[in-house]
Amino acid sequence: MRLLGLDPGLRHTGWGIIEVEGNSLRHLGNGAVASDGTLGLSERLVQLYDGINQVIIDWQPTEAAVEETFVNKNPVSTLKLGQARGIALLVPSLHGLAVEEYAPNKIKKSVVGAGHAGKHQIHAMVGMLLPGCKISNEHAADALAVAICHAHYAGSNRSLKKATMMVGRST
Repeated sequence: MRLLGLDPGLRHTGWGIIEVEGNSLRHLGNGAVASDGTLGLSERLVQLYDGINQVIIDWQPTEAAVEETFVNKNPVSTLKLGQARGIALLVPSLHGLAVEEYAPNKIKKSVVGAGHAGKHQIHAMVGMLLPGCKISNEHAADALAVAICHAHYAGSNRSLKKATMMVGRST
């Protein structure tokens, strides 16, 4: 399985690609898609769309995972983050990928073991779980953490969906 993790943001949307074989994780690539802050919102969203689209074309992931938005104190910032998050959900879906969403605390817990871990702890564990990985920036590190979290939960998510579909058919 080749997984794409996305850490959405309007300025920088981090991305990370890992390959999962059994219990083994292997780093393939990471980076961030940036938008130009001098442009209007719609143009910046197009830049995010184009960048994520290119990552998918280049790396051909089989599934994607996106970090859920936490609520900011500033409602305007929260709304803009939500729009960037919408692009992060839309692009993989347009490529036919299943897209899962994970809360920040679930990501931290699956990578570090504690739901309230700091950024430095997450980045250190990402480096330990993906030996030899050169993380390009903090956004990419967060995206790799999303992909690792998805690797831990993907099988369970599929089994649960299958079971739910079977129950729905029998009723």
